[in-house]
Amino acid sequence: MTTPLFLLRCVQLGISIRDLDLLTIGMVNDMYAESSNDSADYSIIAGQDEFDLF
Repeated sequence: MTTPLFLLRCVQLGISIRDLDLLTIGMVNDMYAESSNDSADYSIIAGQDEFDLF
């Protein structure tokens, strides 16, 4: 990952330069990956039976 790409992701997530003192690159990457899950539509939700089988 390049520095400009990292900074772009920070801007997309609304992370300020001051906040970067508290975060690692990995945390920002995880936050970016999870932000794409916000719009996911999970039509099937596991019940207790599925968890027991797992």
